[in-house]
Amino acid sequence: MAGLALDLTGKTALVTGSTQGIGLAIAEGLATAGARVAVNGRSAEKVRAAAESLRAGHPGADIVEVVADLAGADGAEAVIAALPQVDILTNNLGIFGAKPALQITDEDWLRYFEVNVLSAIRLIRAYLPGMMAAGWGRIQNIASDSAVATPIEMIHYGMSKTALLAVSRGFAKEAAGTGVTVNSVIAGPTHTAGVEGFVYELVDKTLPWAEAQREFMRVHRPQSLLQRLIEPEEIANLVVYLSSPLASATTGGAVRVDGGYVDSILP
Repeated sequence: MAGLALDLTGKTALVTGSTQGIGLAIAEGLATAGARVAVNGRSAEKVRAAAESLRAGHPGADIVEVVADLAGADGAEAVIAALPQVDILTNNLGIFGAKPALQITDEDWLRYFEVNVLSAIRLIRAYLPGMMAAGWGRIQNIASDSAVATPIEMIHYGMSKTALLAVSRGFAKEAAGTGVTVNSVIAGPTHTAGVEGFVYELVDKTLPWAEAQREFMRVHRPQSLLQRLIEPEEIANLVVYLSSPLASATTGGAVRVDGGYVDSILP
């Protein structure tokens, strides 16, 4: 992002599910741009560790620790009580897992909707009015290529990410003309914790990591134009841009950082 004026000094950002992976990378990107950043997770130990790593990497950064399980309404209420007002909301929290389509139970469907969709809706409902009154705000919902290319091994996950596209578009309409933007971010196959082991289950274990992931993408994710896994920082770069004043005309969109995974000109 060299050369771009992504200055978020004076802005408060909340990133849900931000103790590791994409969420932590987004929190770091926002902190680098000068924002006051709230790190969130269910475990006080993990939240503290993530916050300390951000402070160590960015001396002087204002990092807030918010421990809450956003899978339920009580967790959302706890976050809102700790942070009554935010300028930037990134709904990153999400769960995923493979399960045969006909074995997905009612409980599974409801859990995926509540964690991956309703957790975002609750926070948008709480923070959007304040953003609109202030005349400025940024909301991003982290979706997935699965929102567009439904994976047969986890259609309940795909359903939840597709729902986030509609949620983003709908709330962007609610915020029309107020200076607040609402977007979804379609993230592609990403190099996060546990992915390396998964890759080596499917390719030659003797290959160096750079070659292994390329082989994995070539054989198992051939539709990717990037032909490697996306690094969390690459997704964070887009989120930080969307959080900045430079993205003032981007709203109601499903913005892709998927490495060309989705074989479509539009989402």
